[in-house]
Amino acid sequence: MSTLGWGVIGAGGIARAFVRDCQGAGLNVVAVGSRTQEAADRFASELNIASAHSSYQQLVDDPTVDIVYVATPHPMHLENALLAIEAGKHVLIEKPITLNAGQAQAIKDAAAAKGVFAMEAMWTRFLPSMLHIEELIESGVIGEVRAIQADHSQFLPYERAPRLHEPQLGGGALLDLGIYPVSFVHRLLGEPREIVARGTLTNLGVDEIVSAILTFGSGAQATIQSGFMAAGANTATVIGSRGRIEIDRVWYNQSSFTVFDQQGSAIERYETKIDSRGMHFQALEVERCIAAGLLQSDRMSLDESIQIMNVLDEIRRQIGVSYPGE
Repeated sequence: MSTLGWGVIGAGGIARAFVRDCQGAGLNVVAVGSRTQEAADRFASELNIASAHSSYQQLVDDPTVDIVYVATPHPMHLENALLAIEAGKHVLIEKPITLNAGQAQAIKDAAAAKGVFAMEAMWTRFLPSMLHIEELIESGVIGEVRAIQADHSQFLPYERAPRLHEPQLGGGALLDLGIYPVSFVHRLLGEPREIVARGTLTNLGVDEIVSAILTFGSGAQATIQSGFMAAGANTATVIGSRGRIEIDRVWYNQSSFTVFDQQGSAIERYETKIDSRGMHFQALEVERCIAAGLLQSDRMSLDESIQIMNVLDEIRRQIGVSYPGE
């Protein structure tokens, strides 16, 4: 059992999945904070958490909490993360880290000033399948990466996911769904030198569908698409000069994949399973970094999160999506 105490801000579905995975991995979730005592009590009772707080301030003031997982909607991430940082707590902030790059920079600056660890909770990046994909690419088995294709599209009408449709809650496909392919592409190819994006907006002004072509200094290109009103294949392909990797649906989960050589023959099949969704792997990275005295993870640095937010900001600028207060 870990000796570090985790506190959770927000008592929704993503927080519930995170806590269950962390508890299964032996991590120590000690407290939850919600906007009402009733919601906090219900969450704590369901997941056997010792302390339930009726405000986020009470949560960050809890002396048993060392690390705060921010699991509120992303328009609240900046405020909630800064509250925890000011209290001297390390933070893991659900993706996207903020609404825009400026807010992400503010979190980086605040964490550095307080000397606490901070990281974006891009949980898929820490899955065993993703680690193996990167190992294969680094080994040169598919040669130089020349193209990436990735889709994250779901059917999430208003009655199923009202938050995705509301501008004041940071709605739209890009920040909730498109963040996955954007972050994946950034991990493999770095910052793009050119972005061309197109989007279809709802009558409320958020993106229902968004597509983008990202071009990189090497000449490589990435094609990404996301949407919330039609289910997609949710697969991804990494195309190299000597072969390719085809990741099965749902590619951003712990997923199977096949490696093909240049002639199209399968040379490796990966099908390793895990016993959970896998959200604890990122938490283990947080604890590893803290134990090593690090303030950032080299696998998901704040600088990279800021760069990814810059990409999302530019895509939103091109398709005409902005949020109240920006």
